[in-house]
Amino acid sequence: MRRWGAARCGRSGDDAAEVKRMYVIPSARGRGLSKAVLAGLEAAARDRGWTTLRLETGPRQPEAVALYEGAGYRPTAAFGAYAGARDAADSLFYERVLEPGAQAPRDSATRRIQ
Repeated sequence: MRRWGAARCGRSGDDAAEVKRMYVIPSARGRGLSKAVLAGLEAAARDRGWTTLRLETGPRQPEAVALYEGAGYRPTAAFGAYAGARDAADSLFYERVLEPGAQAPRDSATRRIQ
């Protein structure tokens, strides 16, 4: 089985988690895989009882910014270890409050990308 992408999130507070990493290989980009991966992360966060997802990204990643904003993430202040960190001064921070009970369609997170 070939891997097309990867993602990871971890606890960032009592009811929050941080999307730590999302990556889709270049040959699989532009096919909606990143949306499916993000929807899968959101479903996993809901399953764990987390109500908010937060993330940090950079201004030189316009595709990532467009993905997150298109998925309903809104700009927020730096959080956790990023708050006041000099190496995060140019970072962009986003968060999304997850709707209770909302789930991504199972096939969208697991569909095979041709």
